[in-house]
Amino acid sequence: MNTQDTFKFAETHEWASMEDDGLIWVGISNHAQVALGDVMFFQAPKIGQEVKQGEAIAVIESVKAASDIHAPVSGEIAALNESMDATPEIVNENPYAVWLFKIKTSSEEKLNAELGSLMSLEKYDSSAGT
Repeated sequence: MNTQDTFKFAETHEWASMEDDGLIWVGISNHAQVALGDVMFFQAPKIGQEVKQGEAIAVIESVKAASDIHAPVSGEIAALNESMDATPEIVNENPYAVWLFKIKTSSEEKLNAELGSLMSLEKYDSSAGT
């Protein structure tokens, strides 16, 4: 997995990383997991579900609040992190090492445009106030 320096971030606090498998791996930022507190539950999207960039597609719940997870890019849900079912709190340990789901995109041109609309870690950190 790439380091968070290569991740792209949405204003809604998700990260996206294009990995060697050709899929976009998606997780939440450190800022998001700190704001949430102890994560207790993750309601994942469905495999095969078509998603659009910015669309709320999942929910993550903590002792403090529930928060929508948005698709950072458009495509089809290709995989889910099964460990989030049994131990969702692992996202609190290292949110940049824990992916929630993977998105398969159909258009490289659209993917490049959507990834280009996301922020670098440096820009995200300054906008998130970290």
